[in-house]
Amino acid sequence: MTEKVTEDAGEQESRATEDAEAPREVCWRGRGIAFAALDVDDAEQIHAWRSDPVAAYEIGMWPRALSGVRERIERDRDDNDRDDFLVLLPDGTPIGHIALIDQDLVDGTAEIMLMTDPGRRGRGHGTDAVNALVDLAFGELPMHRVQAVTHTTNTAALAVLAKAGFVQEGVRRSACLHRGRRHDVAVLALLRDEWAALPRPRSWDEPVVAG
Repeated sequence: MTEKVTEDAGEQESRATEDAEAPREVCWRGRGIAFAALDVDDAEQIHAWRSDPVAAYEIGMWPRALSGVRERIERDRDDNDRDDFLVLLPDGTPIGHIALIDQDLVDGTAEIMLMTDPGRRGRGHGTDAVNALVDLAFGELPMHRVQAVTHTTNTAALAVLAKAGFVQEGVRRSACLHRGRRHDVAVLALLRDEWAALPRPRSWDEPVVAG
């Protein structure tokens, strides 16, 4: 009896190790990156990125407990109007969180959100991820307009969106309260016709890069 219990415990430990080392199931690919569906087990990683002071300032996040992040992921997972993905490098390293939210399939509109690993910024991964997500929105979903909203002082995000073809439509003045100050918010968008005219390969044309 004791030997059986020991054997079962060993098998469970082995399976746990295999699960931890198992590669994420990729559901979409882009140039140099891939998407995996966001899972509750990603809460610690998301919490770490959200806690970065630069991200907190640029995106306008407030402190949230790890349990709160986990609950938010669980709640969003059941929201049929959004899709959340972990952005991965070819070797499976997670480098960001991207989402297509507020999806309206009747009007063909949605909004994009992106948060990247602080140590991976400035390497083009953000633009690659945005390109991949808009390819999904226009190539697989009946979207006509994808918008993005960010502080007018978030120059890094504005640069990424501009490289991906987004056009700034206007500014919502004093629309955000963050750290005791009012901030203007830029509204940018990419239309289907503008996406179709972009001179770049689409995600499904990109070669699969082995990890």
